[in-house]
Amino acid sequence: MYKNKNIKRTELSELGEFGLIKRLTKDFKISNPSTLKGVGDDASVISHEGDEILVSTDLLVEGIHFDLTYTPLIHLGYKAAIVNFSDIAAMNGIPEQITVSIALSNRFPLEAVEELYEGINLACKKYKVDLVGGDTSSSVSGLFISVTVIGRANKDTITYRNGANVNDLIFVSGDLGAAYMGLLLLEREKQVFQADPEIQPELKGYEYILERQLKPEARTSVVKLLKEHQVIPTSMIDISDGLASEILHICDASEKGCCLYEEKIPVDATTVSMAEEFKIDPTTAALNGGEDYELLFTIKQQDFEKIKDLAEITPIGHITEADAGANLISRDGTFVQLIAQGWEAFKKNKE
Repeated sequence: MYKNKNIKRTELSELGEFGLIKRLTKDFKISNPSTLKGVGDDASVISHEGDEILVSTDLLVEGIHFDLTYTPLIHLGYKAAIVNFSDIAAMNGIPEQITVSIALSNRFPLEAVEELYEGINLACKKYKVDLVGGDTSSSVSGLFISVTVIGRANKDTITYRNGANVNDLIFVSGDLGAAYMGLLLLEREKQVFQADPEIQPELKGYEYILERQLKPEARTSVVKLLKEHQVIPTSMIDISDGLASEILHICDASEKGCCLYEEKIPVDATTVSMAEEFKIDPTTAALNGGEDYELLFTIKQQDFEKIKDLAEITPIGHITEADAGANLISRDGTFVQLIAQGWEAFKKNKE
């Protein structure tokens, strides 16, 4: 199976997703001066005629990233495009083109594939992104979707994860935890349906969290808003794996610590209600749920006055020295160390 059969077998679960990426890419060196940023951020960066070209790829696997029991194909296509658009927004850029490659088994008729691409087309139309290529292949089981997105950012305003400085303010767009609560609701109703197919799902009143899970949006509007107010973030990332995981990525890349304030973390009322129903702390859902695709970013303190009244974003903390660690200050003033517990491929406790 591999060339040296005598070496000790290393399980992927020992490395985790990000450890695996580092291990596989550690010997790859950049050869071209046009390659400004390789592996290690939300998108790679390529220089082209004064602007920076951003490139990112996501692979979605049936049974791992989506469940067709409750995910309409049109929504899946939309989401597959959106999660890639979000990676470009996380670099303070705007997506412009995508390529889409799929592998599917013979259980999918033409009509199903057309519905998937209808969702992709809806996303492209809304965000003014062009589909410029891709590939198709057969699969022995399930559906695989690989989307590569190409975007653009000005070289003076492009934002990486590693630019946070001590005393920078931490902001987040929108609200958090809704997508995770939507997922738990869908999983619960799936179990009820499997036990008794005659029982219809109870989804009324939870449209918001269901939409956040099945049909998320990329916050390119926040990128444009910051530009309008002449604010360049010092660091930025999108929230795909949970707030705790993402702020730790920024802290690690920037070699800094942070303080987040629990009372400042924005959580929608529907999310709170669903969390209480599942006996989950809403803050836990926000910290560890993932798939919100909101933008988490830092700014210089002097830029606070420019954006303090904007409804789309909320200040939730500040950057500290690295030796202070990454902490959440609870509502009662207790310091709690932040630990990444959100989604990670290959991790040992993945079901």
